[in-house]
Amino acid sequence: MDRYKDHTGRKKEVAPMQEAFEELLKAYRLKDKFDERQVIQAWPEIMGNTVAKRTESLYVRDKKLFVKISSGPVKKELSMNRSKVLELIGSRFGEEVILEVIFL
Repeated sequence: MDRYKDHTGRKKEVAPMQEAFEELLKAYRLKDKFDERQVIQAWPEIMGNTVAKRTESLYVRDKKLFVKISSGPVKKELSMNRSKVLELIGSRFGEEVILEVIFL
């Protein structure tokens, strides 16, 4: 039976799909990028229709979320409530995913 021994180093036990996916993201060092993409994808859900309709573009660089808003009043309101926006993102995705929000 020794000649059929598995030498690949893989785990034999069955793991839940989510746990296996998390391990894969960590192994390939893609966890941060994946979390950033999730924040961008969930932006309309987090902020609501009013803000989502006036959002022209979103991107993340160096753990900073850059948001281009087409409406001046909405941009001003969001700028004044920047900490609340960070709190909403942090409560859903974790505090370390986005450290700062910049409205353009």
